[in-house]
Amino acid sequence: MNVALSSNKADSVVKKRKKSFLSDVKQNFYLYLLVLPGVLYFVIFKYLPMVGIIVAFQDFNTVKGLFKSKFVGLKNFEYFFTSKDWLVVTWNTLYLNLLFLITGLFFSILIAIVLSEISSKYFKKVTQSLVILPNFISWTLVSMFVFALLSTDVGLINSVLKALGFIQEGQEINFYANPSLWAGILVVLKIWKTAGFGSVVYLAAIAGIDQEIYEAAKMDGASRMQCITKITLPQLKTTAVLLTLFGIGGIFHGDLGMIYAIVGDNPYLYDTTDVIDTYVFRMLRQMNDMSMSTAIGLYQSFVGFIIVYITNYLAKKYDSDSAIF
Repeated sequence: MNVALSSNKADSVVKKRKKSFLSDVKQNFYLYLLVLPGVLYFVIFKYLPMVGIIVAFQDFNTVKGLFKSKFVGLKNFEYFFTSKDWLVVTWNTLYLNLLFLITGLFFSILIAIVLSEISSKYFKKVTQSLVILPNFISWTLVSMFVFALLSTDVGLINSVLKALGFIQEGQEINFYANPSLWAGILVVLKIWKTAGFGSVVYLAAIAGIDQEIYEAAKMDGASRMQCITKITLPQLKTTAVLLTLFGIGGIFHGDLGMIYAIVGDNPYLYDTTDVIDTYVFRMLRQMNDMSMSTAIGLYQSFVGFIIVYITNYLAKKYDSDSAIF
């Protein structure tokens, strides 16, 4: 009898929830209609393709298709994890993305604060447009500029060093055969291209700070630097933590467009620039092994999810307003 009562109670709760949801949809119909394109995008392009995960456990054959290919269990994962490549690409992916995340956060906040402190509206608009502009330049075009700078024969850097007498003819720096330099090069390029655009969010957050707080602080004798350190930066904390969490969500996904456009298939630089995405792309092109590529992609997504969950848990304990969920 108690079981029957509890089941009836559960059914009534479910019915109430359905009823409240439907009534909420009727009440806010146009708001739900506004959200619908975004929901459809994620369902069609993010969730439905997850059916393809099954390829990671198959010896996939394009003729037999998704559901008739031979099931091989963990064989694809075994091949990847028994090679030395998985350690190299995993480390490079984490290391480079951490560098991108930390430096991007620092310079985006720095640019936002500097722009917010500019008093001239005209100069502020021009400066903001200039720092945002690189975000709209493709990595392919950037790679041409990089080659013009770093090339051994006609590169601007080697030409300037020779003109100044720092190096002699035949002593040019071969950037494209020196892997130790490329972590710094990629970080500088990433900052130049994305930090200005990333500052827009922090500029909006700074604009939302009550100006009376600054006026009160100045009346108490606070300097401009004290206003930045004691008011602006603490007010940006929640935004910074939230955007960092979003960044950590993609920490296991390398920037394929950036690295492949600039580095390409240069085996001399694999030790420091080969990330999971470039490794998968190269394997798919050269070996035509879709099962192996899917297995590595699944490993990439799974570890990324674990990192996001742990980081969100820590952020929630530190500041509940900064957590994603």
